[in-house]
Amino acid sequence: MPLIETQPDEVAQTYASSLFELAMAKGGQSAAEETLGELQDILEIARADKRFSEFLSSLVVPAGARGDALSRIFDGRASDLTVRFLRILNDKGRLSHLPAITQAFDEKAQAAFGRVEVDVYTAEPLDDAAKGVMRQKIADKLGKEVVLHAYTDPSMLGGVKLRVGDQLIDDSLATQLRRVRDKLIVEGGPKVRSRAGEMIDPNADPAAG
Repeated sequence: MPLIETQPDEVAQTYASSLFELAMAKGGQSAAEETLGELQDILEIARADKRFSEFLSSLVVPAGARGDALSRIFDGRASDLTVRFLRILNDKGRLSHLPAITQAFDEKAQAAFGRVEVDVYTAEPLDDAAKGVMRQKIADKLGKEVVLHAYTDPSMLGGVKLRVGDQLIDDSLATQLRRVRDKLIVEGGPKVRSRAGEMIDPNADPAAG
């Protein structure tokens, strides 16, 4: 039985809220960031290792034995708070819901710390300059710090797909981004960065700057 990959439900939100409050009480933003990073690392391992994923979610493995194993695996490698939380999820039969709980925790951290995650999908990789301009312009538009994740999807015939949080960007902006990508290939340099600026604010004066 693999881990359950679903959107956070009310139960996942409750667990995430409790953990977030404990992390903030322990050490504020730095502790919350540390906890989030550890949860994400554990999920990354589980997604890459089928046996570990099945160990976390199996109904066959006794909860007591799994809890002891979790302590042996993660003591000294993750914070005490994270290890205790994993054991609580194990005791409650909720370890298989770790992806949704982690997502809910991430969303709470973003809201609390003024961040938003943006996923950008292109058929070909974007260079650092284009990513930097895109990140800054989206941040200016939303008034939040942007955590930009750039992904390459060779199956795309062209264009750009954007996801801000759990919202897909409208087609008009996606079209503008496709034009930016085309300019990256044809023009490069400062002119591209200027075009990238227009993608977020189409009313901006191109002559400005």
